[in-house]
Amino acid sequence: MERWGADLYGDPCDGCGYRWSLTPHEAIRVLEGLPDRFRELLEGCTGDERHPDLAWGPVEYVCHVTDNLRIWAEGLAGARLSGEVHVPGYDPDLLAQARRYHRIAPAAALWSLERAATAWADSVTAALADGVVLQHAARGAQRAEDVARNNPHDAYHHAWDIERIIASAR
Repeated sequence: MERWGADLYGDPCDGCGYRWSLTPHEAIRVLEGLPDRFRELLEGCTGDERHPDLAWGPVEYVCHVTDNLRIWAEGLAGARLSGEVHVPGYDPDLLAQARRYHRIAPAAALWSLERAATAWADSVTAALADGVVLQHAARGAQRAEDVARNNPHDAYHHAWDIERIIASAR
C-alpha cells in the first residue's frame, strides 16, 4: 500500500499547512470554501504562468482538483448506490493530457470546479452517513472519513501551488 495523508505529507502538511486533525465535516467546509479561493487566486491570470519547480500552471491545477473531486465523488456514489467499493487509481498526468488542461480557459475551469465541489460535498456527506468504505487499488481501505480529509488536502495543497506559481510569475 502506498503512503498517503498525514503519513506522507506530515501533520500539518509540510508544504501547505493543512491540518489532518480536522473532523470530516470541518474538512468538507474547507473544501466548500476553496472554489472562492481559487477564483481569487486566478483573478488576472492568463493560465500561462509557470513555476520552475512545478509541472503545471494555475489552470491545470484547477482542472486537476476538479477531476479529482469528481472521481472520488463517483467512487463514493458507486459504493453507496450499487455496492461497488473497488476503485482504481488514475494517472493525473495522463488525464491532464487527455483532457487538454492547458487549453481550458480559466473561467471555464473555475465554473467546473464549483460544480464538482458541490457534487463532491453532497456525495461525501451521504457516504459518511452510510459508513461507506472504498477499496482503493493502491491505498487499500478508504473510509468516507478518509476521503473527506484527503480530497480537501489535495485541493488546499494545489491552492498553495497556485500561490507559488503566481508569486514566481511576478
